[in-house]
Amino acid sequence: MSKRRVIVVGGGPAGLMAAGQAAEAGADTLLLEKMDRPGKKLSITGKGRCNLTNVATIEDFLTHFGINGRFLRSAFARFFSDDLLSLLESVGVKTVIERGGRIFPASGDAEQVVQALVSWIEKYGVEMVKQSKVDRLIIEEGRVTGVRLARAHLPGKTPSTEPRLRERIHHAGAVIVATGGASFPGTGSTGDGYRMAEAAGHSVVPIRPALVPLETAGDAAAKLQGLSLRNVRVSVLIDGRPRADVFGEMLFTHFGVSGPIILTLSGRVVDALRAGQHVDLSIDLKPALDQEKLEARLLRDFDAHGKRHYRTLLKALLPVKMIPLCIEQTRIPAERRGNQITSEERKRLLDWLKDFRLRVTGHRSFSAAIITAGGVSTKEIDPRTMGSRLVKGLYFAGEVLDVDADTGGYNLQAAFSTGWVAGRAAAQGKPEES
Repeated sequence: MSKRRVIVVGGGPAGLMAAGQAAEAGADTLLLEKMDRPGKKLSITGKGRCNLTNVATIEDFLTHFGINGRFLRSAFARFFSDDLLSLLESVGVKTVIERGGRIFPASGDAEQVVQALVSWIEKYGVEMVKQSKVDRLIIEEGRVTGVRLARAHLPGKTPSTEPRLRERIHHAGAVIVATGGASFPGTGSTGDGYRMAEAAGHSVVPIRPALVPLETAGDAAAKLQGLSLRNVRVSVLIDGRPRADVFGEMLFTHFGVSGPIILTLSGRVVDALRAGQHVDLSIDLKPALDQEKLEARLLRDFDAHGKRHYRTLLKALLPVKMIPLCIEQTRIPAERRGNQITSEERKRLLDWLKDFRLRVTGHRSFSAAIITAGGVSTKEIDPRTMGSRLVKGLYFAGEVLDVDADTGGYNLQAAFSTGWVAGRAAAQGKPEES
């Protein structure tokens, strides 16, 4: 009896995992990667350090994915963080736990993870063909029967004389689409999977950048460029109403704001901007003190150091880089002494410290987004197998699906888990696919 033929389209984390699992389960597996090497985006994740997963429980994990998190419950139940770490350890990747429960390779080198996964799939006999862009899926009578490759090769590359690269049609009993999203297009994530899915009859939830820096009005952010704030609370106000808030670290840039908590909030912001709503960020610079306690501190400091200038008094409250902006926006003269500051002026300072506002005017493009929101509708995918409910033998895994989460290792775990499920299911097949 011949082996079941499985084709995996895309050599990112989901694709590598799917290919390895399909081959381990006994399938004759072909991995098609359009770039000159696999795992290009994986190699730059976590600023090149690769935040693999998180120590959080499954229940906690799911909360970081929003309403679509429930789709992943079955996949996480079958292959979760402990399973991933065991697999990585078996191929020589040791890991460490860092702040926030984030798990990284101990080497701090994402490329080590890529090479380890490539070696792992090669051990199980996966045939990988690079510089092979899939043009479309071949579907006959409601069943996928293979893929067709595009003729074009990478810019500046000479077309290969290898037989595999000259073939345009590859037949298979199952195809797994693991092409990634549309973020960091230079790594190969250019939305190919969405086009394949739509051509196969699937619905694609409109894609948009996620975990993306935000652009703000005025020059306030530019004046603070390079300043990182820790232990602040940022709230998103949509049409003046608070909608979400996160505590942690943020960064000012020449165009606006970035950093962990901004990226976490960006999904809500992008959706609101697309809907034509007004979005403001309210930054609480002193979240450990409520209004009453902060007011008492200001009174105490201004009384105790009444002869000091306002500019000097602010050094005990703010990073030096923020002081000129604070003086400008609170409209209190820099040389005014503490014992001359009026109650009205002190109230302006108090309000500014607890509610420093920035109007959001936009967001950066897919080239700066860590992941893509939107994608193939999970309503049309069986969460137990990652198989299409519309086309027999067709599977999806990873970022191409309409599933996205906060930063912290959650998205990579989802890619690995859905890849694992898709690979096993595609290799085993359903009775009607045999």
